[in-house]
Amino acid sequence: MRILAICGSLRAASSNLSALQALSLLAQPGVEVALYRELDTLPHFNPDLDGEEAPATPPAVLDLRRRVGQCDALVISSPEYAHGVAGSLKNALDWLVSCSEFPGKPVALINTAPRAFHAQTALTEILLTMSAQLVIEACITLPLSGGKLDGAGIAADPQMAAALRDAIAALLTGPSRA
Repeated sequence: MRILAICGSLRAASSNLSALQALSLLAQPGVEVALYRELDTLPHFNPDLDGEEAPATPPAVLDLRRRVGQCDALVISSPEYAHGVAGSLKNALDWLVSCSEFPGKPVALINTAPRAFHAQTALTEILLTMSAQLVIEACITLPLSGGKLDGAGIAADPQMAAALRDAIAALLTGPSRA
């Protein structure tokens, strides 16, 4: 199974990125977690650059769509900014709205700030509108607010490692999807 992990933060030392790196470290044999780190290469969403009448869909967008098409599931971890979804992540999702690779894709969410729930709620609504198969049991919150743990530190924490392993297992089986 191939999981595409998308970090909604552009920060180099993001807790969201660390959580996805830990997920990669904890994946069982046969599960590959590929980190997508190119949000900053995507142009601002513009429908005039996409579709049948467009001169050419930007290469970075085609690459994102290709990666989504090649994966079996997605895991998204994103910060909350001003009670909303990070703009860079929303931009990426906007580019995926009209593509055939995204609908029906199993998706899990990782929240790294227990007090930040507005973005998760908004992201859930956006993903369901886009016809994602949100795997509720694979959506988790890790208590990383203000923490300085990197991916290895998160993977070494017994409780957080168990939550991430359980999320992977739920994503693999996906018994009840929203």
